Formats: sequence, structure tokens, C-alpha cells
Amino acid sequence: MTDETEVLVIGGGIIGASCAYYLAQDGRDVALIEREDVICPVGASSYANAGLVMPSDPVPLPSPGVLGQGMKWLLDSGSPLYVRPRPSLGLIRWLLGFAAASREAPMRRAMPVLRALGVEGLKAFDEIVTSGSLHTCYRHNGILTLYLTREALQGAAADAARMKELFGIEAEVWDAATVHDRASAVLGAVVGGVFTGEDGYVEPCKLTRGLARLAEENGATVLTGAEAIRLSRDGRRVSSVMTTRGTIRARTVVLAAGVWSAGLVRDLRLSLPLQPAKGYSITIGRPPGVPDDLAFYLPEGHACATPFDGGLRLAGTLELSGMNSRVLANRVAAIQRGSARYFAGVESAPTTELWRGFRPMTPDGLPMIGRPSGFDNLVVATGHNMNGIMYGPATGKLVAEVVGDRRPSVDLSLLQPDRFNLLPNSRTTRRD
Repeated sequence: MTDETEVLVIGGGIIGASCAYYLAQDGRDVALIEREDVICPVGASSYANAGLVMPSDPVPLPSPGVLGQGMKWLLDSGSPLYVRPRPSLGLIRWLLGFAAASREAPMRRAMPVLRALGVEGLKAFDEIVTSGSLHTCYRHNGILTLYLTREALQGAAADAARMKELFGIEAEVWDAATVHDRASAVLGAVVGGVFTGEDGYVEPCKLTRGLARLAEENGATVLTGAEAIRLSRDGRRVSSVMTTRGTIRARTVVLAAGVWSAGLVRDLRLSLPLQPAKGYSITIGRPPGVPDDLAFYLPEGHACATPFDGGLRLAGTLELSGMNSRVLANRVAAIQRGSARYFAGVESAPTTELWRGFRPMTPDGLPMIGRPSGFDNLVVATGHNMNGIMYGPATGKLVAEVVGDRRPSVDLSLLQPDRFNLLPNSRTTRRD
């Protein structure tokens, strides 16, 4: 156990592992601590999610129409978006912030920075994997979004045209015959799809553990079973971090603990209004006719499908029910049922794995990256919502740039982690 290091990274998910890797590449003396006994623990959001790397979709979750569409779902535990009713001031404040961000102007401000994060993330994936230093299930050969109605397909085609105008994103509209030629298991109910060739996918846990291993090979120390308990403050500095394996002092502390980050900074009077959003995935035997080299987004089924190691991972849903590990069987069934609207053999395929994990959701749909004002040696990297895998490596690069006092490769002005401290009473806000 080390009691002193140049940079301490708290959290062994995809964000923490990416930060440790890029900091070690910079020649920093880095220690990465993870509360569980393994990097990328089962409960982490980077363990078994869909792994989509989709910079072609830079629209944040809070956007015009989302609240209206979701109101009918909110109290239905089997719906794509479920909020469990409970007396929680933190949840109420979060929902009010979400509503404020679900307007045209905030959405348009957020899209360029999310696009930039996605593009930087894709570059990082290509650099890491093509170098041969990381062997993982990464494919950069596009994602196919499937549609069940002509109206939905036409709307998607119009959206694709707008994205090309705004960001230069190339997309192809495929008819049903073209879709079936690429994936023979696709059912006749599918009328077509939109293919975005710049996108890809990666096996999340293999990536996370691989980056942690590469960080070690570059000199980092990785400590599992070391839970951060308390951050102590001395003026503008985090003076020490109490852990279950001793106290660590660091010149710089990087907080990348996902939904657990908010609790760790309460004593520092820093508000990180994160809500844990439970996501589910099931992995089934890949049905015949579903390709092993292409991921699918299934918007009308509220799911996505990604092939991994002979299986097919089906993922989806958003459940705001607090920090609990309960599995709602009707939500799991809804993912499989929604996916079965697109592919033959899904409902009869054997399930090989069921997973749920917590995504760190911010009210405005943007991550928190950078130094909070009032701190000279604290860097926050959390709140990546449902896109931690896509933005993980890019965040690691940005954190290394911030620690090194270099100009960030992405504008961080909208991502400042203390932006919510400007809200009334935010300095005393507590998260449930």
C-alpha cells in the first residue's frame, strides 16, 4: 500500500482506468484505487453495457419532447423510463434541472461538445487498439439503426440530413432488402435502417481492464479492495484521502468514482447532483442470421443489440429508483421483447448473463470534467450518463491535459464540475 503519490485516481471503472492510462503515459506517478476486489466490478456501468461508440448521435438525453414522451412512462415499472416514487429532495431537484435542460437552447449548446467528445473518443479507440497494445472486441465498422415504421424511418432520414449539415456526419438510408442482405435474421416488420459508418462498438469490461493493465505496464499502481472513505480539505487543496487500506496523500486527486463521487465530496462543500440510473442487459446465444461484426440500435424497441464472443448482448431501459440492486423482471423482459420485434430467434435464445449497473446521470446530460473552482489539486471526471464507454478514453486524455496544465483538446467550459453550485442552496444539497 502506497501512502503518497503524485496523482491518485479514485474509481476503477472505464473513466478511472482511462485517466490512469493517460496519466501514466504522461510519465506521472499514478495510483488507481477501486473499492471492489477487481477492476471493472460487476456493479460498474462499464461491466456489461452495450458498448456502443456512437459519436454520430450527439443529442443529450434532456431534449425537447423527452419529458412529454416520458410522462406516460414515469410510474410504469416496465417502461423504458421509470422513476420510482419516493420522498427525495435530491431527486426532485434533479428532475427540475432535467426539465430546464430539456429545451431547444440548452440542447443546441450541448451538442457540439458531445460531438467533440465522441470524435476524440473514437480517435483514442483507434490509436489504442490499432497499436496492438490492447486486444479487445473493438470494431470500427458502423452501427445500423433499424426502424419498424415508414414514419420513423423518414424522420430518421431527416435527422441524418440535419446532422450532416451541422457536423458533417455521413449516414446511409437502407431499404428493407439492403438491411436483410446484411442481417438475414431481421424480420419483415423492419422497413429499413440508417447506417452510420463512423460508429463502432467495444466490449466494455475487456476495454476497462485492458486499460488498467496498460496503465500498470506504464508504471501506475493499481489497488483493488481500497475504498475511498473521506476526502480531507486544507484550504484550496485536498490534503489526504482516507481509504479502507490506509490514508493516501497526493499532489493531485482525480475523482472518477461514478455515482459514488457525489458522496465523497459532500464534506468538501461541492455539489455533484448525480442520480444513479439503473441500466440492464441480458446476453443471449446469438441467433442465426444476426451478424457477428455489426451492432444495432433499436429505437422503437427501446434497446440495442451488440455481438460479443458468440453471444448477443441486449441492453436498454433507464430506471431512477435510488441506489439498490433489485432486478425488476418486467424490465428485463421488456428488453428481450423489444429486441424480438426486429430479429428472429431472440425470444427462444438461451440467456447466458443478466446484468444491472448504475449510470451516473447529470441533470443536463453533460459529464463533469475539470477542476472545480476553489480547488487547486482536485480534478473531477464523472457524470457521463449513458455514454461512459464512448467518452471514457477521451476523458482520460482530457484529465491528463488538465493535470499537466495543457490546453484541453475539447472545450470544457460547459463541463465544469461545479456548474451546479451556482443553483440556489446547492452548497448544502445532499444526494439520496
